[in-house]
Amino acid sequence: MSSDGRHPGPPPPPASDPADPTAPDATAPPTVGQSLGKGAKATARGVRGAAGATGRLGRATVQRARRAAGAQGADRSGLNRLLELHACNAAGDAAVAIALAGTIFFSGATSEARGQVALFLGLTMLPFAIVAPLIGPFLDRFSHGRRWAIGATFAIRAFLCWVLAGAIASESVWFYPAALGVLVSSKAYGVTRAAAVPRLLPSEITLVKANGRVSLAGVVGATVSAPLAGAAAYFGAEWTLRYAFLVFVLGTVAAILLPAKVDSSEGERQVAVGIGAPRGTGVPAKVAFALRVNCGPRWLSGFLTMYMAFLLRAEPIEGWEDRTTLLIGLVIGAAGLGNTLGIVVASVARRINPAVMVVIALIADIAICVVAALFYSVLAIVALGLTAGLMQYLAKVSLDSTIQTGVPARYHSSAFARGDTTLQLAWVIGGFVGIAMPWIPQLGLGVAAVVLAAWAVFTLGSRPRSGGSAGADAANAAARA
Repeated sequence: MSSDGRHPGPPPPPASDPADPTAPDATAPPTVGQSLGKGAKATARGVRGAAGATGRLGRATVQRARRAAGAQGADRSGLNRLLELHACNAAGDAAVAIALAGTIFFSGATSEARGQVALFLGLTMLPFAIVAPLIGPFLDRFSHGRRWAIGATFAIRAFLCWVLAGAIASESVWFYPAALGVLVSSKAYGVTRAAAVPRLLPSEITLVKANGRVSLAGVVGATVSAPLAGAAAYFGAEWTLRYAFLVFVLGTVAAILLPAKVDSSEGERQVAVGIGAPRGTGVPAKVAFALRVNCGPRWLSGFLTMYMAFLLRAEPIEGWEDRTTLLIGLVIGAAGLGNTLGIVVASVARRINPAVMVVIALIADIAICVVAALFYSVLAIVALGLTAGLMQYLAKVSLDSTIQTGVPARYHSSAFARGDTTLQLAWVIGGFVGIAMPWIPQLGLGVAAVVLAAWAVFTLGSRPRSGGSAGADAANAAARA
């Protein structure tokens, strides 16, 4: 106790010795460790914030996409589930296409490459040659198990993608059989999915609009999947195929979880009695008419794909001699944009008359070929690609709607398989003609216009005349347009 009666406080801290090197200095800058620690904490907070924002954005995007898929009664009918499934299918197919892009394509546009391209065209017919006579009737008989049939097309592709990944890594001879199996399974999915759409159609929308929404879902799925597949391709094509394997496994589960009404046979017997089961290779007149007209736009697609790929490299447009790759990209991009516009139009249009639309598509293709031949330029060929892509899709979606309404449900798979085979044959014939044509743009595009005009005369002359003459109504409407 001190002399003044107060208890002494705690002793003051010892004064720092200026000569002591271990003494702390309040004015000294932070050490490297302290700076790193603060930086790590700030980085962690930034990463957590960015991850949270990305997660919220992703969840919001998924929620908006699901709401759009379920609009106009699609959530009640189950069509939204099919839209999500088709997006998954397109995502897997896009990954397979990216993985195989460097192995199944022709690199040069020289005269020596024509034989290789002709062989490629012939090979494209193999999946369709199998789908039409074998898989189509099998799927018809398996109509009460459509979910399992669709799921099987995913499961087979998943297995074959895994086999392909190993075949590419080891350069195995199993590469080509596995690749062919993937193509066949993809076509089998297409005909089975098309046969399932009417079962899930809500009353608020038409078949054309439903088909358009399905195709739009495919575009979204491929767009989202392509960057992921491309990133996997950085490590090798086999990793892209393993990514596709995961996507197809997910699709297998999603297919099995489709609504039970996909397997329903209610109404099939009544429809078959009312229309009459087709005998032999016969199809209803309006379906045959729509299929014949569709061969025109599909022939033009095959012709332009091969002819323009050779022409723009061999005889580039003046001023574009050093930018032929960019020019080809513009034409391909215009065709893709036209296809996307067709999907959007079919998705948002209140009503599209399929019999009218197929004729309009053929006439529009004739007109744009004439314009491109007379005014051959960059703008003309871009417009040609845009119009060809747009009209091909609108004609095809109209054909799908005609098959879905005009053919008994029991025979949908065979009808779609036969239709796809016919259209692929038209595409291949167009490709062969494009390869054989001389590289003179006015001559080549003029021949295309003449061929399409002759086909239009033939198809309109053989249009159905009974039951109100749907073909005549289409021709009159197209003439007024």
